[in-house]
Amino acid sequence: MSDARLRSDHLTAAGPSASGDLALVLTGGTARGAYQAGVLRGLARQLPELRFPIITGVSAGAINASFLATHPGTFREAAEDLCEIWLSLQVEDIFRVDTISLARHFTRWAARLASGGMSLTPDVRGMVDTRPLHTLIQRWCVVVDDELLGIQRNLERGTLKAFALTALNYSTEQTVTWVQARDFHPWNQPRHRGVSARITVEHVMASSALPLFFPAIRIGTDWNGDGGIRLSTPLAPALRLGATRILAISPHREPVLEPVKEPRNTGYPPPARILSHLMGAIFLDVVDEDVRRLEGINFLLAKMPREAWGELRNVDIRTVRPSQPLGPLAAAYEPRLPAGFRYLTRSLGTREADGLGSLSFLMFQPDYLQCILEIGEADAEAHLDDLRSLLAPG
Repeated sequence: MSDARLRSDHLTAAGPSASGDLALVLTGGTARGAYQAGVLRGLARQLPELRFPIITGVSAGAINASFLATHPGTFREAAEDLCEIWLSLQVEDIFRVDTISLARHFTRWAARLASGGMSLTPDVRGMVDTRPLHTLIQRWCVVVDDELLGIQRNLERGTLKAFALTALNYSTEQTVTWVQARDFHPWNQPRHRGVSARITVEHVMASSALPLFFPAIRIGTDWNGDGGIRLSTPLAPALRLGATRILAISPHREPVLEPVKEPRNTGYPPPARILSHLMGAIFLDVVDEDVRRLEGINFLLAKMPREAWGELRNVDIRTVRPSQPLGPLAAAYEPRLPAGFRYLTRSLGTREADGLGSLSFLMFQPDYLQCILEIGEADAEAHLDDLRSLLAPG
């Protein structure tokens, strides 16, 4: 890896940071975001004085991060409240699943495909209506004129140093990170820029706008979608905001070397299986690659004299991942989904074992969410000794 690549992806534009800045990085995964909530509750119960001065999020992680950044109480109180929200969720709280709404969106897609793109056909803006999610975020946080007021309040109190959400600008093809911070230096690269913003519900909706499935969100004159689509360095926002210690929570089981398995189905792969791999590549795999990249930089720095580091710095990082795959768990809860939505997902092949991965991203079913939340809490406690050295050094 070239020095230029290291500089562009893993340096803070603000220069050297204050010693000890701790960042929480929450990645994508839609319904799997409940796992992140479980990890946070597990940590909060064991380390009640824990606080994250820097919080960044993308996709489902943007929703969790926004709640933490706006919460007026302690980290433990915020983690407990976040879990209560996840445990109360239904699919209907995220997007409309009534037959009329699903049929309307399906008809628009069919008309668009059949028309050859004629201008007389209605715009197609996602497969579902996500207005329930917008309403839910407004209920979670104190909002005035769509702005999340709790962020500025926590910045002024000193409990928060910086908060960032990431989305993809479909108009410019750039990944954009919106930052609300006490002290922020914007950055601008060909594929990724960081800009100052007063974070609103629309920013959260844009960062979590699952491609094609959820509608894109217009902010200013540009349309924005899920920030995980082209974000090859999900740790970069935290690093640029000055983090020297990072906890990343990914709802993706750590890759392990396993014997090649016999294929369970030799027929043509259904859409759900293809979507499962696509969503895994967008939301899950890049975190592992970026962590390995950062660990490689740390290893090289350890071999170099300190005066040769230049603007580079050592960053201590830990990643918490599920101890078991979350996709197959969805099978037991799939029959409890709303009938119309269940019919739609089954038509894509989600009943096959290899299609469950994509279904788990949309499994906003209380009992499934509770299951993966409890896995997250147990994983946090299992890795507590290692995490304690990162979160509470000394």
